[in-house]
Amino acid sequence: MVTVGLSILTAVQASGKEARLKPRLVVCTDIAPASIEPDDMESMVRLMAYADCFEIEALITTVGWNCDPYPQEWKQYLTRVIEAYRKDVTRLMARSGQKGFLPLEEENGKQVMDYWPSADYLTQRAVMGSVNGGIRAVGENNDSPGSDLLIRLADEDDPRPVYVAAWGGANTLAQAIWRVQQSRTEAEVKRFVSKFRIYTITDQDMAYNNRMNRQYSSHMWLRQAFKNDLQFIWDEGTWQEQCELGKRQWPLHQQHIQGRGALGSEYPTYKWGVEGDTPSFLYVMPNGLNDPEDPTQAGWAGYHERGVSPDSLTIAWNSWQEPLRSISVGYKQRFYPDELNDFMARMQWAAEGVGNHNPQVILRLQGKKTQKGGAPIVIQAKAGTVVRLDASRSEDADGDALSFLWWQQPEKQRVGEGTSGKPGTILLHIDGAGQEKASIRIPADAKGSQFHIICEVHDNGPFRLVAYRRVIIRVE
Repeated sequence: MVTVGLSILTAVQASGKEARLKPRLVVCTDIAPASIEPDDMESMVRLMAYADCFEIEALITTVGWNCDPYPQEWKQYLTRVIEAYRKDVTRLMARSGQKGFLPLEEENGKQVMDYWPSADYLTQRAVMGSVNGGIRAVGENNDSPGSDLLIRLADEDDPRPVYVAAWGGANTLAQAIWRVQQSRTEAEVKRFVSKFRIYTITDQDMAYNNRMNRQYSSHMWLRQAFKNDLQFIWDEGTWQEQCELGKRQWPLHQQHIQGRGALGSEYPTYKWGVEGDTPSFLYVMPNGLNDPEDPTQAGWAGYHERGVSPDSLTIAWNSWQEPLRSISVGYKQRFYPDELNDFMARMQWAAEGVGNHNPQVILRLQGKKTQKGGAPIVIQAKAGTVVRLDASRSEDADGDALSFLWWQQPEKQRVGEGTSGKPGTILLHIDGAGQEKASIRIPADAKGSQFHIICEVHDNGPFRLVAYRRVIIRVE
C-alpha cells in the first residue's frame, strides 16, 4: 500500500482549500447473496463510490427480513465489495488528486472531505453485529464486535454525531446502549445515546413474516426509552420510491453502472427494487442541499417531520402519512435524475480514472464576504427589504459552463407572531431565479419569519452534475 507522510489535513490547509471533516457514518447491513436480496450489494457499491464523502466508521453485518439468524458466511459479500473498491480506488483518487493513503493509524483519526480511505481501513471496519434479531436478543449474550465498536465510537473525543444507517435491523446499536446501561449512570447513558442518529429503512429487526409485530423490534425500545435523546428517522415511503425509480431507469444502470470497473462488476441486477437502502446515507450526503441535523430540510432522502410512527405508539421522524408522504416522494422524484447522474459519473471515474467534477457553489450575500463550503448559510434581514444573493463566483474544475436555479423550500418557513400570514402561506418571489444573481423582497408583514432558499447549480459537462447551497433567511 502506498502511503503519504504528510497529513492530508495539513496538505489541504497548505493548498488554501477549506478543510472540512466528513460526516461519521455507520452501516448496519443484512448484505446477502444476489439471489436472495441484491439491494444491499447495490447500495454498498454506491457507498464505496462515495467513500471520499463519508468517514465510514463501521460496516456491520447484521440481521434483516430474510436472515434471522444472520448467516455469518454472508459477510463474504461485503468483503467482495471492499476488494472491488481496492481495485478501483486509485482511479477514484484521481477525482480529487490524491496520490496515496495515510498510515492506517492516521486513517483511524479524523478524515477530511475528498479523502479516499484505503481498502485496509475499510476491512478493519467491517465487523459482525447481532446475529439474532429483535428486542429478545438484546441482553447479556448478544455482545458482538459491532456493538463493541459502536461503544468505542461514541466514547471517542469527537463532537461530530455518529449517523447509523440501518439497511437491516439495528439491534446491534440497541445492544451497545444496553451494555452501557449496565455500568454507567443515567446521565452518562443519556450523553452516550445523544451521540447517535439513526435512519432505518422500514423496520427489519425481525423476520419478514413477523414484520408487523412492532413489539418484537428493538427499534420500538429505542424510540420509547430514548425519545428525547435519539434522532430516529423511520423511512416508509422514500425507500420504496428509490426502488421504483431505479427500476424505471434500469437501462441507465446497465449502461453506466454495471460492469464499470471492479465495483460495477459487483453491482447485481435487481430482484425486488433498486437500492432500497441508499436513502439512509443519501440523507447524510454533504452536497450542500440539507443539514442532516434537521430532517425537515428536503434532500436526496426526501423530507421528514416528527410525529406518530407507523406503530401508532411511538414518536419519530417520518413521512409515512399524507400529505407528508407525497411531499417526501415528490422531492425524491425531483432530485433522482441528479442523484443518478452523480452516481454514474463516479462510476466512470472508477472505471477510467477520468470524468466530470461537480461544480462548487460559492455565494456572496448582501455584499459580504464570499461563503465557501457546504453548511447552510444563515443571514438576517429586515421585513420590507430586499435580500440580494450572488452565486456568480461559483466554480467548475473542468471549466464547464454553469446554469443557476434559486428556489424556496415552502415547508421550511416559520411565520412570526403578529404577522398576517400563517405557516405555509408566504411564498417569496425570487427575481432572477434562473440567473447567477437573484433578489428577494421580504414582505413587510414577515417580521419574525424564516425562509429557506436553495441555490442549485448545474454544469454542462458529462452527466450534467449538480451542486447546492442552502440559505436560511431570518427576518428580524
